[in-house]
Amino acid sequence: MSSKRILVTGASRGIGLELVRQLSDSGHQVLALSRNAGGLEKLASDCETLNALQTNITSDTGIDKVVKFVNDNWGTVDIVIHNAGALLHKPLKETTVDDFQRIYQVNVFAVAELTRRLDPFFVEGTHVVAISSMGGIQGSMKFAGLAAYSSSKGAVITLMELLAEEYKERGVSFNALALGAVQTEMLKEAFPDYDAPVTAREMATYISEFALKGHKLFNGKVLQVSNSTP
Repeated sequence: MSSKRILVTGASRGIGLELVRQLSDSGHQVLALSRNAGGLEKLASDCETLNALQTNITSDTGIDKVVKFVNDNWGTVDIVIHNAGALLHKPLKETTVDDFQRIYQVNVFAVAELTRRLDPFFVEGTHVVAISSMGGIQGSMKFAGLAAYSSSKGAVITLMELLAEEYKERGVSFNALALGAVQTEMLKEAFPDYDAPVTAREMATYISEFALKGHKLFNGKVLQVSNSTP
């Protein structure tokens, strides 16, 4: 497989960190985005195919930095993995409008705006993948306290479906992966006593393979990636 130019958000820990490790080790050019890029910068210093960029994708100036890098160094983007996510575990009666806005800003608005700003760099065959959650799937098991998080993950699924329709004539594919529980720092912070059945490394392996090849079979789809039911 030829080397791809791959952008990964939320890359400083968990699934994102495993993604950039695996993809760069496979010889792909990777731009790893995170608000906290300290560990990524050290990783990038030892890998010539990995670039780490400390930036906040919920701000215009943060996205400006991303666009400038792509314009100056790549010119095109083959794969975008919208992995950055924010999770809130709080009863609805304690959840404020600001809480909802913060979660949606990361999980939905930043996905839409970064995609919009990267539009000039998309080419035929570009694949955009949004990391969603089983909590955003209609009819799946729901958990109390995740109103903001799970509803935002449902929204990003619909966003990918709509963009697939909007971009289909250009040959740009959009898909979402609805993940079940994965053992990450974010999960442990929200649910300290829960042990997930899947590691970040295992899930990153699946996501990287799907990002590289999934657009050949899927467009405008959400795939449920979970070994539990419902």
